Amino acid sequence: MALRCGIVGLPNVGKSTLFNALSQAGAESANYPFCTIEPNVGMVSVPDDRLVMLGQINKSIKIVPTTIEFVDIAGLVAGASKGEGLGNQFLGHIREVDAIVHVVRCFENENVVHVAGSVNPASDIEVIETELMLKDLEAVEKRIDRTKKTAKGGDKRQLVELAFYERLLAHLSKGKTIRSFDVDDTERDWLKSLFLLTNKPVVYAANVGEDDLQSGNAHVDVVRDIAAKEGASVVIVSAELEAQIAELDDEEKGMFLEDMGVEASGLDRLIRAAYELLGLITFFTSGPKETRAWTITRGTKAPGAAGQIHSDFERGFIRAETIKYTDYVAQGSESKARDAGVLRSEGKEYTVADGDVILFRFNV
Repeated sequence: MALRCGIVGLPNVGKSTLFNALSQAGAESANYPFCTIEPNVGMVSVPDDRLVMLGQINKSIKIVPTTIEFVDIAGLVAGASKGEGLGNQFLGHIREVDAIVHVVRCFENENVVHVAGSVNPASDIEVIETELMLKDLEAVEKRIDRTKKTAKGGDKRQLVELAFYERLLAHLSKGKTIRSFDVDDTERDWLKSLFLLTNKPVVYAANVGEDDLQSGNAHVDVVRDIAAKEGASVVIVSAELEAQIAELDDEEKGMFLEDMGVEASGLDRLIRAAYELLGLITFFTSGPKETRAWTITRGTKAPGAAGQIHSDFERGFIRAETIKYTDYVAQGSESKARDAGVLRSEGKEYTVADGDVILFRFNV
């Protein structure tokens, strides 16, 4: 399952510069609003040193990382939900992503025009959130109109569903995001069917100048306060610096980051934040032919993890021969791990853990 993240924000906050650096997909970047005319999509390999180590241990011919997909969506402005700027078409693209990376300008530069005239993270965030909420209001109102027609016959389930949508509408009308709306198990599918924008989990990417990368600045503090109230994550990035890092090889990149006093690139930190936000983990399959990383939701049982590889694996699941990554490395091979008694045979109720190296046994 490739994770999809939509990169949003006001024009000229550094979205496309960051996207170019992350995906190296070559999206046009310019110092004027709306240089991104179509949503640019870039697939990025998720960096994981464990994958490399397993590949070396097994002398794998092929090493296949899991991926994350970034979608660069054109800069939104006040009134986008009503068609201002490039409007509705871009709000629609956000419906298709798993999480939102909201890039917020936290740098001062008189040579880069700010669409509102001055750098104000709180105001910028409010503009984007308001437009997303207005679009959600529109979607809920349409669903209410449709449900009212089908509930005319007095069907009790339809009436309960209608009441749910009306509660949603009241919540949004108070200026609250759907992320702060509580649902029970019977309502979850109704909510999911709406694909509401403010239900998407958010990572704020506070875009700073190079000098503020380590600890941030007053603008970043504003973003942190807002994120803390929402239960969202904040990652400090320097889009311009990421563009330089993207051009380096692995050895040069490590030296560059060390000189800058940061332990990981913005890409690595964004991916970590997105995985944590969505409750995702990684397990591995490894052998002489191939070592591969697989992404699943935390709490997934062994048959569900097997199904990520192939539906036949899940249908015919017998058992999962599992070794913890640390045990695998310590023993140096699968056979030595088996001899040492650290290879476990797990059944259908086993919950896969992050870093598990698994061989699935199944009936065809």
